[in-house]
Amino acid sequence: MQRNKLIKALSQLLSPNGVKDYCPNGLQVEGKTEVKHIVTGVTASLALIEKAISLQADAILVHHGYFWKNEAYNIVGMKKRRIQQLLAHDINLLAYHLPIDIHPEFGNNAQLAKVLGLKNVRPLENIEPLGIVMQGELPEPESHQAFSTRLSCALSRDIASVGNKDSIQHLAWCTGGGQAYIDAFESLSGESMENDTPVIDAFISGEISEQTTHSARELGIDYFAAGHHATERYGVKAVGEYLAAEFGDSHGLKVSFVDIDNPA
Repeated sequence: MQRNKLIKALSQLLSPNGVKDYCPNGLQVEGKTEVKHIVTGVTASLALIEKAISLQADAILVHHGYFWKNEAYNIVGMKKRRIQQLLAHDINLLAYHLPIDIHPEFGNNAQLAKVLGLKNVRPLENIEPLGIVMQGELPEPESHQAFSTRLSCALSRDIASVGNKDSIQHLAWCTGGGQAYIDAFESLSGESMENDTPVIDAFISGEISEQTTHSARELGIDYFAAGHHATERYGVKAVGEYLAAEFGDSHGLKVSFVDIDNPA
């Protein structure tokens, strides 16, 4: 598959130009013009690059790439070693940050809902970009401990949490480092949303900050920190599976998901 055709397909799928982001989305490091094998992963770490080299990949597709806003411009140290390996092996690096978070089918938020078996999944409409915070329901109410166990089993990691509700059913979530979005619910605490959706019982994200605990307690919302990496494994994997299904037979494209362990 030609690299330009791959980029066009990803642009049509993820609409990166419609999102204001903290990094460039799309091709970040140019490699071979023909792509036969793509390795997908969460972060463009040296470990992922080395695995892609061993698998003889022509491209790497990630959620967390390079060249972040306020990042130093110098290509030295870790950044130099990573980019040096990409260039030495002529490997393309493609990265999509917020576009992979918010995609309604293949995004991190949508895929986490699928993993957890949630229903009535939809974006929280008063937060931009649309889809960065999602809401939905459990099929049946669960206690704080039961839901924490559900999360832990689904994501294969320990869960940090705040609160101890007897009944949790209405959820909101933002994967990765989205814990600050819990504060958006301050005006909704104890009331109904404008579209008559019940106020959330619990909020899920990947990380927990010191202030998150106080926000959760004061808003009366149980909070679950389920891991930045753990909550964001599924979006880029789903995008890769889409590419394999769409172009595997017609273009001989192979896609391999590589999960580099990360306790964060």
